[in-house]
Amino acid sequence: MNNILAGNDFPLDAFNPYAIAKGIAARLKEKRLSMRLTQQALAKRSGVSLGSLKRFENQYEISLKHLLQLAVVLHATEEFATLFPVNQFTSMDELLKSTGKKQPKRGSQNA
Repeated sequence: MNNILAGNDFPLDAFNPYAIAKGIAARLKEKRLSMRLTQQALAKRSGVSLGSLKRFENQYEISLKHLLQLAVVLHATEEFATLFPVNQFTSMDELLKSTGKKQPKRGSQNA
């Protein structure tokens, strides 16, 4: 299977993993600069290697662990809490409708 980040053949940036990663890297760099941190200083404070930080800022590739470590130093962890929100029901009817659906078996692609 091809790496989903490798190409940019998605028509819309909002659904393009490469463009999303590029945007995150750009915002990280902007935040780093606004805090007057060099790449080396951020790498040292976060425990992420300088090479990994450079790779992220230039090639938009990083592990989740390292991204979280950088986010802690840059005071940007709250966004991760909203990454995969759980359904919030606004009425009892919505809750009852949702419980009536059969849950797909683990690994099943039928939803």
